[in-house]
Amino acid sequence: MMSRLLQFVLTVVLASSLAAAAPAAISASGSSVASAAEPSETVPLASEDPNGIAWNTTTDTDPQPIRGQLGGTILAQQNIPLQEQNPDLLAPPTTDNNAIPNVKWPFSLSPMRLYTGGYVRQQNINQMPVASSMAGADMRLEPGAIRELHWHSTSEWAYVLKGYTQITSVDQNGRNFVGTAGPGDLWYFPPGIPHSLQATNETEGGSEFLLVFDNGDFSDQTTFSLSDWLAHTPKSVIAKNFGTSLSAWDKIPGEQLYIFPGDGPPSPDATAPEDPQGQIPNPFVYKLSEVNATQVAGGAFKIADSRNFTAATTISLAEFWVEPGGMRELHWHPTQDEWTYYISGSARVTEFATSATAQTFNYVAGDIGFVPASYGHYVENIGNDTLHYLEIFNSDLVVDVSLNQWLALTPPDIVKENLQISDETIAGLSKVKPYVVGATEV
Repeated sequence: MMSRLLQFVLTVVLASSLAAAAPAAISASGSSVASAAEPSETVPLASEDPNGIAWNTTTDTDPQPIRGQLGGTILAQQNIPLQEQNPDLLAPPTTDNNAIPNVKWPFSLSPMRLYTGGYVRQQNINQMPVASSMAGADMRLEPGAIRELHWHSTSEWAYVLKGYTQITSVDQNGRNFVGTAGPGDLWYFPPGIPHSLQATNETEGGSEFLLVFDNGDFSDQTTFSLSDWLAHTPKSVIAKNFGTSLSAWDKIPGEQLYIFPGDGPPSPDATAPEDPQGQIPNPFVYKLSEVNATQVAGGAFKIADSRNFTAATTISLAEFWVEPGGMRELHWHPTQDEWTYYISGSARVTEFATSATAQTFNYVAGDIGFVPASYGHYVENIGNDTLHYLEIFNSDLVVDVSLNQWLALTPPDIVKENLQISDETIAGLSKVKPYVVGATEV
């Protein structure tokens, strides 16, 4: 009896094993009729933590390197104002990973060079090594003060921050130009073209402007200045060149002037001297202040590139205003580096550099930022006032790729499979580039 029972059990076990090992039934069409397993997650799902800022410059909070259960208080010395300005460096979002090269520099940390009549401070690869394609300078001229006749081996692009500046120039064909740029206006000089800058007397404070050069290694101390050149040229050669006596040059400067006091232009509407070669055909000044901004959901913007500022062939600009809670959308610039200058407000920027590398930085007025070509990023207003900033590019055109527009114009099934988002979310994507998006509840 026991042997028969054992034989029965073994038979059942063997039959079950064969059934489990048997292939799925095949239908007449040749395909399997066995039900397919539910797809499994290829990778873990993204964190549901919104990872907002822990504080901003107006928050009455003790800034400490703590996010959720991570981190701890600083027991040693602290620079509280610096910590207040950099919440995402002190308490980074958990989405940050690895580190990218430093992409922030405050002009307040740049050494100031003082002159009778003004000052200049600069940022180049010595301050921010990653910014190899562009460098910047902040220059102030008192009323009537002159940035002497000079030229550069790079292009010079400028945005006027305060006051009015008269510029003069003569190109390689002997054509001349005189123009005045006020707050929000631009000027541009191609490499090697001589020019001068002079603050007018229209405002009590003179003028201040942002200068950008299309070479990160550029230093404004390496300018080709007229006074520096002639101070290092034999005076007999100078006299021979101009067909004069030696005494005609007795009072020329013995060293570089750079910036020096002046009486101011005779008129804010001065015109160039009569020129047999004519005037420069594409003006070196662009009145961007007179251009209406394009209004969008979360703010406004202006663009100045070779399509409207035809003289500017190597540097271009997008000027943005972002309202509180709004954001310059997720985007990237395919081949252009972005040199950013913050005029007012507070910003948060996360830059994605491939290979699971992303880092978040914070900016306030007077700060410089840099975004290497193709880095994905956004610019979020984290303050209570309008964020006003400049995106400046080492190219003749302003070009970007919008993440929103890219997904909206891709076949929906691809987007749905890629991101596992709903049809409703896909239907809400924008086929027109938003540029700036407004505040939303998250």
